[in-house]
Amino acid sequence: MSGVAKAHANRRNSVVQAVAEVSALLGDRLSTSDAVREQHGNDLTWNPGAAPDAVAFVNNTEEVQKVVQICSKYESPLIPFGTGTSLEGHIAALQGGICIDVSQMNNIIEVNAEDLDCRVEAGVTRKMLNTHLRDTGLFFPIDPGADASIGGMAATRASGTNAVRYGTMRENVMSLTAVMPNGAIVKTASRAKKSSAGYDLTRLLVGSEGTLGVITEVGLRLFGIPESITAAVCPFETVDQCCQATIMAIQIGLPIARIELIDEENIKAINVYSKMNLAEKPTLFLEFHGTPLSTKEQAETFSEIAADLNGGPFEWATLEEDRNRLWKARHDAFWATKAMFPEKERFSTDVCVPISRLAECVAETRADLEQNNVFGPIIGHVGDGNFHVILFCDRSDQEEYKRVMGVYERLVLRAIAMDGTCTGEHGVGTGKMKFLEAEHGEGLNVMRTLKKAIDPLNIMNPGKIVSL
Repeated sequence: MSGVAKAHANRRNSVVQAVAEVSALLGDRLSTSDAVREQHGNDLTWNPGAAPDAVAFVNNTEEVQKVVQICSKYESPLIPFGTGTSLEGHIAALQGGICIDVSQMNNIIEVNAEDLDCRVEAGVTRKMLNTHLRDTGLFFPIDPGADASIGGMAATRASGTNAVRYGTMRENVMSLTAVMPNGAIVKTASRAKKSSAGYDLTRLLVGSEGTLGVITEVGLRLFGIPESITAAVCPFETVDQCCQATIMAIQIGLPIARIELIDEENIKAINVYSKMNLAEKPTLFLEFHGTPLSTKEQAETFSEIAADLNGGPFEWATLEEDRNRLWKARHDAFWATKAMFPEKERFSTDVCVPISRLAECVAETRADLEQNNVFGPIIGHVGDGNFHVILFCDRSDQEEYKRVMGVYERLVLRAIAMDGTCTGEHGVGTGKMKFLEAEHGEGLNVMRTLKKAIDPLNIMNPGKIVSL
């Protein structure tokens, strides 16, 4: 047996031992069934999935600690799992090991209404939290579309439709409790609104995608539910006009809560799938938060901007059922476009650029799609320069696959060249690792140094973000 084969065999034996010990700890909450393992090895992506050897359903931080200690003892890989909605292969067990499913850790530990903050276990989902908060007059604004877990949202530095006004998870996570690779339980910060005491461990773990520790509890900022919410739809003749209207609104300081670009192809799909009757043109979906007077003023100001760019008609609504129908259609856009080509795989990717380069980046991307005969609807949180392209491909058609991947790689490199990023909110996972050197340069080696120092055995979600 070769040295490599022997090392692989030893690693497999160690994983088997770790699984046996975790099974003794958790009993029937440790599953090795094929169906459960497959479910926990695949997310909403076309990056290749990989099933773990077992899935541990944990109930609290102390159980996570015990599982991590066992994995450390046997040098077994471990992969944190929330709800499985990630888009870049974050949860694939590339080297086998044990998946730690925190979905049963769904307690809302405390809500401090006077201080506008709360603390929740990692398995609490955003909808669950907002249902709990409703009677307090508060809400948690980060909305990535899917009903993702708060722990997963923190781990991937999630964002979504409200980020233009309320920020991303980076700005809204106050503190974390995490189990580190050596089994230590670390609380990264207090409830104080600011601190200059030492390294910012919270920001280090937010966006680390389970590669540095397992997040078990999250402290969050909360906001008052707006007195008035107004939603609006405004079609334009071109995507460029949509982008220009967005840029003008942001530059004059209009406090828009949401501003979403939906291109013509997406609108066609949404009309069929969600039974809407929208003009089949590039369109902006908007939402304004504030008092009745301020939301009216915001809507009227944007209407004037749109008119200057030949946009319209500008239609707005304040009734909750009308607003909910509009945003449900927006969140279902992924499935709406999938229904147009059910026989093809779909590949959702995102980039983010400075808002002044947004129109240029979108225009060049649309031209690239058309020149290469690739179907790729564009949709995005354009208020912060972030947009998504949903690429469709028949992978059995090698020529089409080559064209699609060419468009994809040029999209990412185009964004980086415009001083943007390869991903605004989907994260790196396995899918975008190859672009990090172009984006970060020598900074990637600093990331490797941190990973090696914190996780010297490389057991925490190995094969994600950085390769060692």
